[in-house]
Amino acid sequence: MKKILRFLLILILILILAAGGLFGWLTATEYKPEAVEDLALLQSADKLLAPGQELDVLSWNVGYGGLGKNSDFFMDGGKEVKAAGPNAVGEYLNGINAYLYGGDTPDLILLQEVDTDSARTYGIDETAYLAGGDMSLSRVHALNYSCNFVPFPLPPIGKVHSGLYTMTQYGITQAQRIALPCPFSWPVSTANLKRCLLVSHLPIEGSDSQLVLVNLHLEAYDSGEGKIAQTNQLREFIQSEYEKGNYVIAGGDFNQVFPGSLEVYPNAHPELWAVGTLDDSLLPEGWQFVYDLSAPTCRLLNQPYDPADTVNTQYYVIDGFIVSPNVTLNSVESVDLGFENSDHNPVRMYVTLN
Repeated sequence: MKKILRFLLILILILILAAGGLFGWLTATEYKPEAVEDLALLQSADKLLAPGQELDVLSWNVGYGGLGKNSDFFMDGGKEVKAAGPNAVGEYLNGINAYLYGGDTPDLILLQEVDTDSARTYGIDETAYLAGGDMSLSRVHALNYSCNFVPFPLPPIGKVHSGLYTMTQYGITQAQRIALPCPFSWPVSTANLKRCLLVSHLPIEGSDSQLVLVNLHLEAYDSGEGKIAQTNQLREFIQSEYEKGNYVIAGGDFNQVFPGSLEVYPNAHPELWAVGTLDDSLLPEGWQFVYDLSAPTCRLLNQPYDPADTVNTQYYVIDGFIVSPNVTLNSVESVDLGFENSDHNPVRMYVTLN
């Protein structure tokens, strides 16, 4: 009995030391970006925006090429931690590219959850993959999740380097990563996302004004306070850019439902994910949310996609845009792709810079 107790004590001590060592290493190597960081363009274009032209703008959370129709996810009540395999990632990325480049390629492309070197997507650099072979695009990527080893769940996620990705055929004079408030404290923060805005400045021919293009992905699995704080900072930033005389388009995954969407897609599974809500009163006067309720933009990943299972298949409208008063909305569409290659559908709008 004494030998057993001694063995157990030694085992517990080893586990405590191992856990302490792991969290010590995670603390020492934690990704701690500055409040504002200039970003180098992966690629640059020279074409200028023209005054008064219509722009085709797309936002799409591509689910790191690992969350297509056959996928679920452990944080949503499912089981999967990473993509089924490199072939599955390639299949989903090919499907995403087929939409982006298979017809009329959008003028401005805002993608979220794009991995550069992650265990969950088998080390594939998705920024190169999702350029679609077009070497004429301006391209910029901003990390919002960077950790050399995410220790949860079991088996662990492992290495993750992922973030926001903006592409356009037009020139970008400056791109910045602007940090958003992080709602998580130590030790959870060491292996968690560090949300941000990816801000791109696009010059307009013959004008001192610029188009300020904001790519965003707000907090998902917090108590709600993080989403609110990040939304408030977003509002303050876009208003400050508008007051400089610029045009502003902000788009992405808000992880909050747009006004009226709960009436169309009621949240029947709040125990799995309690989604936040957006309200028009959050915006400065003259600004508007841009979204479409005719199709959902996101599904819950509690199970592989099964639209026939109306009890367990949960939809949301959490992807869309905010535009400044000097941007005229011509049309917007939630593009129903049946969640074939991502747990999100793209949202596409056409606007004119006044």
